[in-house]
Amino acid sequence: MIKRFIDKVFNRKSGRKSDAGVGEPLRFSRKQHGIDRSELSDAAIRTCEQLQQAGYLAFVVGGAVRDLLLRRHPKDFDVATDATPEQVRSVFRRSRIIGRRFRLVHVMFGQETIEVSTFRSAHVASSDEESANTDEHGRLLRDNVYGSQADDAIRRDFTMNALFYDPAAEEIWDYTNGVHDIEKKRVVMIGDAEARYREDPVRMLRAARLAGKLGFTIEPATEAPIATLKPLLANVPEARLFDEMQKLLFSGHALACIEKLRTLGLHTLLLPSLEDILSAPESRAFATLALTRTDERINDDRGVSPAFLFAALFWFPMRARCKVLEAKGERPLAALHQAMDDVLDTQRKSLAIPRRFDGNIKELWLAQPRFAFQSRGKAMRLLTHPRFRACYDFYMLRAEAGDASMEIAKWWETFQFADDDVRETMLLPDEGPKKKRRRRKKSTAGSESGAEAGAQQEGEP
Repeated sequence: MIKRFIDKVFNRKSGRKSDAGVGEPLRFSRKQHGIDRSELSDAAIRTCEQLQQAGYLAFVVGGAVRDLLLRRHPKDFDVATDATPEQVRSVFRRSRIIGRRFRLVHVMFGQETIEVSTFRSAHVASSDEESANTDEHGRLLRDNVYGSQADDAIRRDFTMNALFYDPAAEEIWDYTNGVHDIEKKRVVMIGDAEARYREDPVRMLRAARLAGKLGFTIEPATEAPIATLKPLLANVPEARLFDEMQKLLFSGHALACIEKLRTLGLHTLLLPSLEDILSAPESRAFATLALTRTDERINDDRGVSPAFLFAALFWFPMRARCKVLEAKGERPLAALHQAMDDVLDTQRKSLAIPRRFDGNIKELWLAQPRFAFQSRGKAMRLLTHPRFRACYDFYMLRAEAGDASMEIAKWWETFQFADDDVRETMLLPDEGPKKKRRRRKKSTAGSESGAEAGAQQEGEP
């Protein structure tokens, strides 16, 4: 039904509306778009209805409408209105105004918060104001002018994100042909793609994320400028890049998004070692499995740990760096700690990975060689490690990728859940001091990788 309606509209109207000539929106009824109002949260519906009852326009907007059209369940619902923040605040008792650059209103309904924004425009009145709004690369510095609903639509990034849904009338309002592009499964930039990327280079990452997450293609005119404009990402604050990378890695489609980044040549700008990781068979197998398992956990509504995923992605670069340092004469333990710091600091230059993750990442790395020991003292000390389960999951992931012993992984799977009598039969006798000293000497001589030898010494008294 919706496809026939779209074909009818676009047979009558050729081409895409320009930014300067936005007219009346296409309006799709419930029968045409197929969205059931019950798929929205009660809080989003009540927010729109109360604003409309107060005499204002109010719509659910953006990614939520896109996801509903794709029969996906939105994670959150945003509302756009022609009411100012102060007017929105006067309608809702439980609300607060936030933000400096552009003020928003958070409306609270129990545990759910709806973010309400006032229609805004990216347009300015004069060329002088325009130059003041952008830096030397064309990056937009200010975007805080109120505008009409049409202005609000065309200042958004992609057509699929510029749709407005009215829960009362159950209509979609479409100023940019976004419904048509969703039907065609393509990511399309609103306006001139090169200019829009210069305004905000992060839009290149969003294009890759949307294409990977939704299984869409990127329209040629939208993709073409990326090859030459991708260096502009170096001008974006590292913390903002990290936020965008987190959205990508925890989208539930991280593997597809990473591959799309790689196709566009954007991956090494975010994770400098990613090309090396994906090019070598062993590290690629491990990284791919880690990304796949993260996707599975997110899609099953289970918790995920950024530190765990970063530890998996950087595991092979850390070991490679450790070997280089050992070859230069560093002692294994010193090489290990230096390698961990070097790899994390290198990534931080491009991506502001918070230092609060460092401790957890290093704990996962340091624990790995300790799984090889099944004597009473060492096994029991590892079992009481505060983050034992995460360390074990990391080891099992390595085993499944062929980077560690599956036999040892299964031994620990049994051991951690066994009762005391069964554990007694599984444990080996503790080694004497002489044997321990000989093993350490042998490790230092280079029989193990520096990472494993250093971690062994770090973990044992």
